[in-house]
Amino acid sequence: MGGYNGRYLYNTKVFMRILLILGTLFLTACSSTPGISVYSFTNSQIEAALDQQIPRLREEISLMGLPVQVEVTNLNVNIGPNNRDVVSLSVDSSAKINAFLLHYSIRLILQIEGSPFYDSEKKAIFLRNVKLLDSNINAGGFNGNLALLDGNVMQIINTFLAVNPVYKLDTSIPKVALLSKLPLNMKVVEGAIKLFPRF
Repeated sequence: MGGYNGRYLYNTKVFMRILLILGTLFLTACSSTPGISVYSFTNSQIEAALDQQIPRLREEISLMGLPVQVEVTNLNVNIGPNNRDVVSLSVDSSAKINAFLLHYSIRLILQIEGSPFYDSEKKAIFLRNVKLLDSNINAGGFNGNLALLDGNVMQIINTFLAVNPVYKLDTSIPKVALLSKLPLNMKVVEGAIKLFPRF
């Protein structure tokens, strides 16, 4: 019985190696076709993916005891600025404060950045170590500690990015599905993220 199990495990390992080699050869043979041996996506593609998720970036918070409705309205993406391994996001958001039967509107623009990483199980790119670089607030006539608003909006964004990828591979495309089954390395270049087989 032990001999059978040993042969079974050996055959399984051999089969997996053959599958990996065949997949690698296939991808190498198709290297002249863009997006196969190297899967690349750009600023605009990540922006398009995030645009579909923007309606979910809405939450009510409390600022100095006042109810505030925060909504992210736009995201601009910059991959690999200054050839650094980060993704920079410009987050345009609005906050509506209701106080004493009056309504105050605030526009808050945050510059944030995070380190991209590839999750092989979810076949998606996430951002981690997200930090605030700068903020610009247009508060109109509202007076208060608006640094609190920075922190609250960052908490909303961090919570969102922890569970939502900035880009997900389209495995409905057969060649992309095959690539996603291989161990992959990731490279950040200015304007793009590239995934390629780990040889």
